[in-house]
Parts: sequence; C-alpha cells; structure tokens
Amino acid sequence: MKIVDLNEEHVPLYCLCLEDWSADISEAGDHKARWFEKFKDRGLRVKLALDDRGEVGGMIQYLPIERSTAQGEGLYMIQCVWVHGHKQGRGNFQKKGMGKALLEAAEKDAKDLGAVGMAAWGLLLPFWMKASWFRKHGYRQADRDGMAALVWKPFAKDAKPPRFIKLKKKPEKKPGVVTITAFQNGWCPAQNLTYERARRASVEFGNKVDFETIDTTDRTTMMEWGISDAVLIDGKQVGFGPPPSYQKIRKLIEARVRKLK
Repeated sequence: MKIVDLNEEHVPLYCLCLEDWSADISEAGDHKARWFEKFKDRGLRVKLALDDRGEVGGMIQYLPIERSTAQGEGLYMIQCVWVHGHKQGRGNFQKKGMGKALLEAAEKDAKDLGAVGMAAWGLLLPFWMKASWFRKHGYRQADRDGMAALVWKPFAKDAKPPRFIKLKKKPEKKPGVVTITAFQNGWCPAQNLTYERARRASVEFGNKVDFETIDTTDRTTMMEWGISDAVLIDGKQVGFGPPPSYQKIRKLIEARVRKLK
C-alpha cells in the first residue's frame, strides 16, 4: 500500500469518489469538480491510497476548518474518508488498513502545516463515516446534531473543540407555488445527486414550482443560514442519505403541488 497526494491524473476519479462505474454518481453533475477548483486554492488537501498494483482504493479530503462546513480555530476538518467497498468497478478494498493509513497520513500532514488538531464528522449509526471508527483512532466527541457527531483529536493543549454550524433560519414559503430551496455546496456527490434530482423533478411542474439555489461555497452565506447542503420543499428537508430516488423526490413535489389553491 502507498499513500500519495492527489495528482492531475486522478482528479476526475476523485471527483467521482472513486465510483467511475456508477450511474448514480454520473447523475450528480459536475458540482464536485467545480467545488474542487474553488477549494484547491483554499487549503484543500487530498490523499489517495494505492494498492501494490497502483490501483486507487481509498481517498481522504480535508481542509482548514475555517473554510469547511464546521466551526473551529486552527484545526483541519476531514470532509470525507472513503475506501471503495463495492463489488462493482474497482472492487472491495476495505478491511486492508487503507482507511487507517489515510487518516494517519492526513494527521501528519495537518501537524506539519501547523494545525492544532483534526476534526471530522461521523454518523452515530453503523453506516458510512462511522463516528465509532474515529473514536477507535483516538478521536472524541465535541458536538452532536441528531445522528451526526463532530469528533476531534487535539494536537496541542490549547486547542479548542470544534462545533457544528447550527441552523439559523429557514427559507420562507412563497405564496401560490411550491417553494423548493436548494442549498448547494458541492463537496459531496451524494448531496449533489439529491440536488440534481430535485432540480430536474421541479421542471416537470412548470410555474407551479419555484426552485431557488443558494450557493454555500460562500462561507458568509452558509453562516447566514446555518446550512451547508439541503433541499427543502415548502420548508421540509429532503433526506440525503442514502440519496432519495428521482421518483421519490418527484412524488414529494407532486403531493405539495396538489395542495395548491
């Protein structure tokens, strides 16, 4: 196994979260690529795990927390660590130590860059980005939002724990139409997929639906709302994980359209 920095050759694969075989990922559009172009000059770091054949099996991305979807000072924030585990495409690379190696490499890099600690988000359920996996590697919980935990590992005694960005306001429903407000950051293809499905479904209902995109790559905008990524239909959030199907999102919109006077 070898841990390397992201290079130009692997950028397209990284932007697809290593799932270049996936029809779902292809639906997510080019939002991740555009996010990468913005944030590669804002401190974004990406490392890949290669097997002994040179095949990419895992990835980790992290950036200064001041430019991330969480709050903190002097920390680096892990937005994603992922080892490909599907039978399709490149196959299953999990249970071979790639995740641990990626995490250790990212922590060393953050220390070398002068960070006072590392933060990450994780789910309290045994799915992807498990909080328990980070705890096993020395992280402790700093904050919680529903089933999501914000964990961290301080490198310095004076490091301060991070916090989730909390919801500050919701968009108002516009009269006479179904109001869809999509907060779009771009860093995660799963969230981009939900955004794209909602956008496409809304077109089917013409002027009965008002679809608005709010770009949260601008941190001031994100902090104003307290939202990074979300699709809200008349103020009710559509779940992201796993991304709901196009048919499900369309049915949610249709149900609201039928209630219009």
